[in-house]
Amino acid sequence: MTRISASATGQAWAALGGDPVLLSRIETQGPAGLLAARLPVRELARAAVGVCSLAAAELAARRTGGPVPRVRIDDGAVATAFVSERHLRIDGRAPAGFAPLSRFWRTADGWVRTHANYPHHRARLLGTLGLPADTADGLAVDAVAASFAGRRAAEIEQTVYAAGALAVAARTPGEWAADPRRAALSGVPLVERERLDDAPVRRTAGLAGTPLRPAAGLRVLDLTRVTAGPVATRTLALLGADVLRIDAPQLPESQEAHNDTGFGKRSVDIDLASGAGREVFDGLLAGADVVVTGYRPGALDGFGLAPQSLAARRPGLVIARLSAWGKGPWAGRRGFDSVVQAATGIAVTEAGPGGPDGPPGALPAQALDHGTGYLLAAAVLRALTEQHDEGGSRLATFSLARTALWLTDEIPAAPEPAAPGDHDPRKWLTETDSPLGRLRHACSPVAFDGAPAGWSRPPGPLGTDAAVWLTA
Repeated sequence: MTRISASATGQAWAALGGDPVLLSRIETQGPAGLLAARLPVRELARAAVGVCSLAAAELAARRTGGPVPRVRIDDGAVATAFVSERHLRIDGRAPAGFAPLSRFWRTADGWVRTHANYPHHRARLLGTLGLPADTADGLAVDAVAASFAGRRAAEIEQTVYAAGALAVAARTPGEWAADPRRAALSGVPLVERERLDDAPVRRTAGLAGTPLRPAAGLRVLDLTRVTAGPVATRTLALLGADVLRIDAPQLPESQEAHNDTGFGKRSVDIDLASGAGREVFDGLLAGADVVVTGYRPGALDGFGLAPQSLAARRPGLVIARLSAWGKGPWAGRRGFDSVVQAATGIAVTEAGPGGPDGPPGALPAQALDHGTGYLLAAAVLRALTEQHDEGGSRLATFSLARTALWLTDEIPAAPEPAAPGDHDPRKWLTETDSPLGRLRHACSPVAFDGAPAGWSRPPGPLGTDAAVWLTA
């Protein structure tokens, strides 16, 4: 067992505004060779989970009045959790992976990466070729491949985006370094932290007994999708928060994705475009402690959900928001882990044995999603600790592109690329009965002395819970 010092963990803890003295509370252990890649993925994963665990331990200490519990990170648990979606089984059935149109395509001058897991994105992509939404997968794949092979990647990127779908040219690290979208991230911290007002201290009652659930009694509105944001709120639910996930009925989330990230949460559909929906949301906001959003910057402002508006309506609120690209020319664009990897040079860096003539590769996990999710949860926990001491509404802002920059440019590289090691994940998997069936799933890697071992409830069907708070 080795004690974690600075490096990636120290960078992340400093970005969160944490006391560097507390880093000595973190220890790590586990097998070597996990999350092997050319880039320091293991270091990113270990750091993200480590600071999340430390932030949870710190908040527990504030609420109990005791010392900060010791944090013990197991690399095996971290590696298993970072691919949790691959381990999930429902009555033995594996979930669907990437859709057939979510992949790399050869172009006239390189490669593009598309993302079409959502039906509306698939339909819009096919629409750029004049194909109907119900085109069979096999025919669709052939048509896209034939069309893209004769076109330049930059033109495809622009045309597909203009249609409301997702395609990104795979850039080399050098091309990304010279790109204005990369320049827009210069000087942006890994997490942007802001105090919005001087709302008075609002303390939730202290904790007693074990296991420690430092977020017990706190209410979280979860307006996130896919992976990164839901991983963050899944973690807050593990730590005791009453998490209410909110989706728009006209744009449903993937039930497959929720089966992995919905542990500990309840789920409701609310149409924020309707007066009745806004009234329901306002009633929930009046009792909320935390709001987490995962939409493009400005996308929720028209519904009164800009951070300043939320804080004005609920003083003392902690707000965390996440987007794909953060700032710059692509700030308002959609994005997912896979397309951010392609745009930022990561996919080219991780290319397989085919070299420059072969397709780009990928990280061994959706590390931008999972890593940002644990960092976001850590930021919420640290904001709650600061609020416990000083009051004030708090805002934390993240982007997948900024996390990508942390991975490629800032985390100290391992002495040499890690060779894949033997990893039997069964030690960090468990089974739970649910309304969906018998679930096999990854355990949470968040660990500190007295920490909860699991969630209070399994995921269920999306949109089937009551829009009310359970906590007193």
